[in-house]
Amino acid sequence: MKLPGLAFTATDWSAVKPVEHAGETGMALCRTFSAGDLRVRMVEYTAGYLADHWCDRGHVLLVLDGELETELRDGRRFRLTAGMSYQVSDFGDAAHRSSTRTGCRLFIVD
Repeated sequence: MKLPGLAFTATDWSAVKPVEHAGETGMALCRTFSAGDLRVRMVEYTAGYLADHWCDRGHVLLVLDGELETELRDGRRFRLTAGMSYQVSDFGDAAHRSSTRTGCRLFIVD
């Protein structure tokens, strides 16, 4: 990941208006900071959320609260709880999608 040139920036996530994105089931509430190709997000998935797409974009994702299940297109599944992260590249065959039974809050950089 190459970070763009930008001044020191502090983000008060409570002041960033969330944008709702419907999943196949449930809802994602996304607060986003963008600079060039950098996107930093605070994301909340409601209980019962299932993404409506397979994602091919690379991320660094940290679970802040709750429990997240990530499924890779090849069928592998990973359960992450608060304090766990995953890192996935833009390259290769790691298309993935997220779901949660209980709801969760995530911090994502891509």
